[in-house]
Amino acid sequence: MSRVVVFDETGAPEVLRIVDEPVGDPGAGEVRIEIEAVGINRLDQMMRAGMPPRPIRLPHARLGIEATGTIDALGSGVEGWAIGDAVIVTAVPDMDSNGTYAERIVLPVDRIVARPDGLDVTSAAALWVAYSTAYGALVEKAAMRPGDHVLITAASSAVGLAAIQIANQIGAIPLAVTRSAAKKDALLAAGAAAVIVTDHDDVVEATHRYTNGAGADIVLDSVMGPGLAELANAAKPFSGTLVTVGWLDPRPAPYPASPITMIRYMSFEHTLDPTVVHRIAAFLTAGIRTGAVHPIIDTVFTLDDIVAAHHYLEQGHHTGKIVATI
Repeated sequence: MSRVVVFDETGAPEVLRIVDEPVGDPGAGEVRIEIEAVGINRLDQMMRAGMPPRPIRLPHARLGIEATGTIDALGSGVEGWAIGDAVIVTAVPDMDSNGTYAERIVLPVDRIVARPDGLDVTSAAALWVAYSTAYGALVEKAAMRPGDHVLITAASSAVGLAAIQIANQIGAIPLAVTRSAAKKDALLAAGAAAVIVTDHDDVVEATHRYTNGAGADIVLDSVMGPGLAELANAAKPFSGTLVTVGWLDPRPAPYPASPITMIRYMSFEHTLDPTVVHRIAAFLTAGIRTGAVHPIIDTVFTLDDIVAAHHYLEQGHHTGKIVATI
């Protein structure tokens, strides 16, 4: 049996409950994983609250798209892995039926990568979604290069902090945007070259000031909403790129009139592609080895406290990742 978080209707965090469910043996090309910790993401909140990007299966829906643990059973035909290997889950496109908020899950073997040496369980649970999203958007899609100025909205989020570290690893110059001046010191400590506080700074003006009037080469936006058109003016005309990776503001987002490249990035574009997953894993492993990549953890809950974890997520005061241990 496996303890699993499920919900029968969408709504507040209290719709989440823990049940015992049988977990089967892995089939051909599959592995069973004993979960040690899971990362908690905005997508989880959106699905639970009834605002998913696609329809979900109710009742008895599950949550969770990332986790770390160890292999405890191998299906036929699985090579290169052994029972006891420490792994990270890279993609769960069917999270509403096989989400990672559970003690054990069965996945295709191409949905895992090895957990990098030296990465503790909590950090490993916080790694994949944030860093693969930032890497995919900045490196694979926007072709970030050394010396590029990269403007990062929602910079204190897990994706924002990952983007700061990845920009620094490449040799780019991360400019962090936050609503709260209280987060400025933490963002500078995380590696931001400068911090723009929207409570009293004009983002476009400040970006042009920090780039000597040129504008950002890349804007990485997790917010969208009505401010998207104005944010686009912070990018370099004609050669700048605006990549959106989230939708923290659910209101309609007008298409920018600025002459820039606009990209709507969805991480499953790459996390379901084994070739790109290999590149992401190699990049992150190198960053962990050199210290350039180090997941920032805000708070750790347990699976039994998953309702409290979702309440904390909704408050939006965290800096970095929220993790639940199993």
